[in-house]
Amino acid sequence: MNTALRKLNVANKPARRTETKEVRRSQLIDATITSIAKFGIAGTTMSKVTEIAGLSIGIVNFHFDSKQNLFEQTLVFLAQEHHNQWHSACSDESLSATEKLMAIVNAHFHPKICTRKKMAVWFAFYGEAGRRAVYRSLIDRIDDERFDISVGLCEQIAKAGKYKGTPPAQIARTLEGLYDGLWLTLLVCPEDVKRKDARAQIRAYLATVFPGQFDMPDFD
Repeated sequence: MNTALRKLNVANKPARRTETKEVRRSQLIDATITSIAKFGIAGTTMSKVTEIAGLSIGIVNFHFDSKQNLFEQTLVFLAQEHHNQWHSACSDESLSATEKLMAIVNAHFHPKICTRKKMAVWFAFYGEAGRRAVYRSLIDRIDDERFDISVGLCEQIAKAGKYKGTPPAQIARTLEGLYDGLWLTLLVCPEDVKRKDARAQIRAYLATVFPGQFDMPDFD
């Protein structure tokens, strides 16, 4: 084997190992999401997760040293996935404050984010947050960033439109409540409300507080 080929093979090996590690972690987190959605946090065990993933118990112990760590990393994955969905738009200087705020709204109801399985897992963690402060702290770091950005965007929109009514922080807080409430409705009453309906309801609220910047949607 010539020197160039040997160097190429050596360079490729760590990448394959890293890829395998990430694939295994992803499989285990996906299996954890499936298990929690079906059995709840209390009913999810390492054995159930490995059975769903089709992997050995040794694999899950290698990648996550405890069930608690697996749960925490699953929550971090969901939070980061949601964060990534809207953050790039909010960092785009070519977009207006109105467009950035709608990017946050749309991220909540994106088909990849807003699934019954993932919403069930989010609410399972919400239910545990009072008992395990670590869950609340992991959620808070992401939620606080989004809330602060939303307040800033509402301030920009209010200033541009010369609105003197509802304070921007209150509007942002109402949006957070609408996200959670509509997620819960989508989870328990999927036949009554669809993702597009949820987006339209939030846009209707924004059209009420910022009528010059947001159009009232048409409801079927």
